[in-house]
Order: sequence, then structure tokens, then C-alpha cells
Amino acid sequence: MEVTTEAVRGRTPQKEVEMNRTYEIMFIVRPDVEETELDKLIETFSGYITDGGGAVKTTEKMGRRRLAYTVKKFNDGLYVLLVVESPASLISEIERRLRVSEPVIKFITVRMDEEDKRVAKIKAHRDAHVKRSALPQINAEAATEAPEAPAAVAAEPAAEVAEAEPAVAS
Repeated sequence: MEVTTEAVRGRTPQKEVEMNRTYEIMFIVRPDVEETELDKLIETFSGYITDGGGAVKTTEKMGRRRLAYTVKKFNDGLYVLLVVESPASLISEIERRLRVSEPVIKFITVRMDEEDKRVAKIKAHRDAHVKRSALPQINAEAATEAPEAPAAVAAEPAAEVAEAEPAVAS
């Protein structure tokens, strides 16, 4: 059987291109793991990512924290966060390795590029629409009168105050 790629109505056939996306990989390591072993584990997973064609943007050891519920008979765990830029095929391989890694008791991977797009869209919308409370307030009476009227209105109260002072002094 022959496999052909036809253009779907209005679309051109797309090339198979590995797209690098941003992911957050957080994993929890058993609390009885030593600091040196934890560093070695982080280095190992960072190496898997770089060897697979990805890049580790940041690595953060979040320290020991209490778990919300017991996981594999542990109530505490050492949290590690990796921010990674890589293709999806590499992420599935990293998840497989996290699953079979003995010191890792829990992990989660979140794709962040969609979240970044959503946040950028919200910021652009907020910048485009200025709050009414941030605009300067204009008095309704002053807005209906002629443009010279506000200057005349502002000069009159000063004259009344000047006349009132000598009357009080007498």
C-alpha cells in the first residue's frame, strides 16, 4: 500500500518538525535521600534532557516539604523543579525515566508555553483598556461650559477671599 500526503482542502502539507516547547517538570524525591545523591539525580535528569536535544532553563531545589497525603509511606519529600525547553517526544522519555527511578516518589509535567501566551494576552488586554478611575476626573459643569469659563470660575473665588479678609479684620 502506498502512503501519500495530500493537501487537505485549503491546507498545505506540513513538514514533521520537532517543536521545542517550555515545560515545568516537578518531582518529589524520598526524604531519606542525601544531598549529594539529590544533586546527582538532578544532574542525571538534566543530562537526559540535554542529550535528547532539549535545554534546561532553570533548576530549583525547593527543599523538604510536607506532602498533602501519604505517598509510598512517606509524609515528607524533597521537591525539585526543572524548567525545560524540549520536544514532546523527549518529555515522554523523561516521564518514563522518572516513573522507573527509585528515589522519585511523585512527579508532574506541565506545558508552560500555552500559559505564557494566555498571560501575555491578558496583559495586552489590560494595557489596551485603561481603567476609568485612572483617567483624570472632569467636573460635569465645567465640561458643559465654554473653554474660557473654567479660568474665569477659578479667578472669582480668589477675589472673594481677598475681599473677605479685610472685612474680618475691621
